[in-house]
Amino acid sequence: MNVSSLFLPLLLTGAGLCGLWRRADVYAALTRGAEEGLRVLLRILPALAALLPAIAMFRASGAMDALSACAAPLLDALGIPPELAPLMLTRPLSGSGALAVAGELIRECGVESYAGRVAAVALGSTETTFYAAAVYFGAAGIRRTRHAIPAALAADAVGFLVAAWSVRLLFPQ
Repeated sequence: MNVSSLFLPLLLTGAGLCGLWRRADVYAALTRGAEEGLRVLLRILPALAALLPAIAMFRASGAMDALSACAAPLLDALGIPPELAPLMLTRPLSGSGALAVAGELIRECGVESYAGRVAAVALGSTETTFYAAAVYFGAAGIRRTRHAIPAALAADAVGFLVAAWSVRLLFPQ
């Protein structure tokens, strides 16, 4: 048996024993936590119900392909592989969609390619901005995000730029 497979059961057992040691009502705390989790789910569900179909429509409409073609010259000038344009458009919207796009890009370009390496680094250094905003702002009951979304998108753009520059620096061709 692998030690990592024991981590979660040991963590839960330890938390329960710690609660018992402190003479806390562990079951009541568990049910209160579950109740709060359901309240959070009800607050964020409308945002997720709108976001997920919007992502599918964006991809199916061909808008992603058109925006990718328009962005390719600018990306090339910045040192970002133009092949990453679909990933850059998908990543702020959907983590699983971005992972699928990156997998396809790595399959086409190769694992050791510049574009493949930049895709891998960029996936680790950027965020699913709209999904995270929908979840966290929805959970906190925040309706007006003001500058949060533009700032997060700017951070994603910087993440892609630094990923490209880092790969170029660490893996010279």
